[in-house]
Amino acid sequence: MEIKMPEVIFPGPEGRLEGRFHPQKNKDAPIAIILHPQSNLGGTMNNKVVYNLHYAFFNMGFSCLRFNFRGVGRSQGEYDHGVGELSDAASALDYLQSQIPNAKACWVAGFSFGAWIAMQLLMRRPEVTGFIAAAPPANNHDFSFLAPCPSSGLLINGSADTIVPPLDVHNLSEKLKIQKGITITHKIIEGSNHFFEPGLHDMISSVDSYVRQRMTENTR
Repeated sequence: MEIKMPEVIFPGPEGRLEGRFHPQKNKDAPIAIILHPQSNLGGTMNNKVVYNLHYAFFNMGFSCLRFNFRGVGRSQGEYDHGVGELSDAASALDYLQSQIPNAKACWVAGFSFGAWIAMQLLMRRPEVTGFIAAAPPANNHDFSFLAPCPSSGLLINGSADTIVPPLDVHNLSEKLKIQKGITITHKIIEGSNHFFEPGLHDMISSVDSYVRQRMTENTR
């Protein structure tokens, strides 16, 4: 069944940003924001992985927002190598919180470049209680800002990823796992490439299981 996701336009740092907002009827539902891959390489909010993550969070009872970074679709501005995109993500979270001011939890999720932005966003926003980093680009983006990482989360990637070598994600995971006060979970989807092909269903199932468990524990 196709669930209608209302198109929204909200203010960003460089003009308007275009998104899809999918609220629950429950006014204090948890919220999730989902961030897409690198714009100058064709990333958009309608990317298959991003779309499926959005759906997964909605099906778990979250009010969800995904949006186009600056310069993509109807979002104004131009690609800014991550600096402006982080500001876009902060504006998107502001918008989401304005719509659901009493949310009982706040999660960020991102795929590839979007995972790098998501991890930076959680460093800036103490209200973020959990994260999903799908195929985080640990081979060519600096994640050293996660010192310490403020909340627990899931790193998930494919064993056959040729864009981000699995060893780089493993090394990032090991660095984060030694930090105190948080729990980092690392899941590998066997045979999956960077875009979780094949294995998208398995990836989404893993995210679903992880988030549901975290929501029952109610931990950081």
